[in-house]
Amino acid sequence: MALGERLKESRVNKGFSQGDVAEHLQISRQSISKWETGNGYPDLDNLVKLSVYYEVSIDDLLKENQKLKNKIHENEVKIEENHQKLDFIRGFIEKDEGLLLLTIAFIGCLIPPLGFLVAPVVIKRNKQTNTLYKFVYLACACCLFVNLFAIYSVVGDYLGWGTTTVEYLGE
Repeated sequence: MALGERLKESRVNKGFSQGDVAEHLQISRQSISKWETGNGYPDLDNLVKLSVYYEVSIDDLLKENQKLKNKIHENEVKIEENHQKLDFIRGFIEKDEGLLLLTIAFIGCLIPPLGFLVAPVVIKRNKQTNTLYKFVYLACACCLFVNLFAIYSVVGDYLGWGTTTVEYLGE
């Protein structure tokens, strides 16, 4: 914040008009306006009078607000940290397909003939960089087992494997 802005803020906080300040300092109102717009600066005597009249230290008038500056810096650091976290998450989502592969493997369990085709593709696509890579292998193994059992059951029923025929003789 510039000196002019701090002068205007101090005047407004006290509820003074530019005319009130000019009358107190015995100068023109245009001089006050020029100082507040940054087109001119008060001399040292008037700066001391303004400090007393506004009840603020000369340091507060001349120096930038350190609290505000620190708060802005803290916010910038937090924003940067959040951007880094967001970039990490975006990179993680783009690179990690473990959950997707796991889902595809479980879907392969539900559709028996498809599971024999899906499981090898999923196994080939799975990498150690995926977070769930061990579960993907386990799901693929289960998928292959379930599909094998389902196909055995269908073929066995069709061919009559494992069934016994019981004939009842009439009395």
